[in-house]
Amino acid sequence: MQPALTYRAHAGAILRLGMPLILSNLAQFAIHMTDTIMLGWYDVTALAASTIATTLFFVIFIVGAGFAQAVTPMVAAAAEAGDEVQVRRVTRMGLWLSIIYGLAVTVPFFWAEDILLAIGQDAEVAALAHIYLQIVIWQMIPALMVMTLKSFLAALEHTAVILWATIGTALMNAVLNYALIFGNLGAPEMGIRGAAIASLSVTAVTVLWLAVYILRRLPQFELFKNFWRSDAEIMGRVFRLGWPIGLTSLAEGGLFSASAVMMGWIGPIALAAHGIAILLASMTFMVHIGFSQAATVRAGRALGRGDGPLLRRGGITAIGLSAVFAVATSTVFVLFPDVLVSLFIDPEEPARATLLQVGASLVMVAALFQVVDAAQVMALGLLRGVQDTAVPMVMATVSYWGVGMPASYALGFWFGLGAVGLWLGLVIGLTLASVLLMWRFWGRSARIGVRAVA
Repeated sequence: MQPALTYRAHAGAILRLGMPLILSNLAQFAIHMTDTIMLGWYDVTALAASTIATTLFFVIFIVGAGFAQAVTPMVAAAAEAGDEVQVRRVTRMGLWLSIIYGLAVTVPFFWAEDILLAIGQDAEVAALAHIYLQIVIWQMIPALMVMTLKSFLAALEHTAVILWATIGTALMNAVLNYALIFGNLGAPEMGIRGAAIASLSVTAVTVLWLAVYILRRLPQFELFKNFWRSDAEIMGRVFRLGWPIGLTSLAEGGLFSASAVMMGWIGPIALAAHGIAILLASMTFMVHIGFSQAATVRAGRALGRGDGPLLRRGGITAIGLSAVFAVATSTVFVLFPDVLVSLFIDPEEPARATLLQVGASLVMVAALFQVVDAAQVMALGLLRGVQDTAVPMVMATVSYWGVGMPASYALGFWFGLGAVGLWLGLVIGLTLASVLLMWRFWGRSARIGVRAVA
């Protein structure tokens, strides 16, 4: 039996694995920010169209991404057991499911304008969004393939290439946006079409980048050899593990989308303040997602060894690192809410004072919000590592929609707390999710320990 790792050794392993993932998440976030800023500079209507289009794309994408995320714990467990054939089978079927799903969801996007008009969008915005989606929809399959290949690489702890690929494509995206949206560097001015072409190009380059790396640095897995061969058994396992992950992500993403809709009922100031606070919280949340991804890999490897104590020590360490960062950023949110919100408001904005007041109050709530949000995403990551996704999906969905959403509505409107009440309701839902999911993980980890001894 190998000696137990110390907590310091666990922390070092998680940080070595997690830091490239955290930085790549931040680089991916920078791509979104670049698109938003440059389209905002070009035309407000184009920005609105891309916002609704990317929201629609993301809602569909995030469900399919569950299959890609299922690859991580399965590959980690197989790699720890030294089973290279299983690693190849799992990753290949993850890619198959990504392609099949991508083909299935492509068709409705050809009627994107009709769909957007049916849900009450402005006609001009719907028309521009349709133009954008007719190009970006071809990004669905390569984007899901990128997710799958990143999951494969993360499970094998080859995270540096993920970081450099994301940084490289973020820079490429900025240059292409600058050229194609505005007509710079000798390119034609294409507006929102240019932004869509840039996004599609960046995703295609990322697929090639990762594929070439895998072929050159990890040839022993023969990942693309006889790629056309199906594997019904493994496909079924990836599907059963992946669909609850996708629906859990959809439930959480839908929660925040619904909260934005309710903020709009209060008024434009509340919605703008919500956007600023969500942006700040999302930036710090990228760190917790990175820790969660690292926790999935470490838990998957512990599962592959059947080592319950290793799983529990690693879980404690990963949760502790996330908690330390959450407390540090929450402290900044509490001490400097006005300063943070003011970074996003024009000094000449007539409604600056009101927006600062509402935004600062939401940032104060975000200090509490991100602590429980971090706890629930860490629990989800650990549970995915031990290949437990169906029951956590139910726990999370009930917490988000059965408790969090009604609480938001009640506090925001029935009790008259407005924007702050809506966010407090989210905190309640996320708190319940974190408690249930943590309880689920520690229960599962104890049973894995018993099986290992047996």
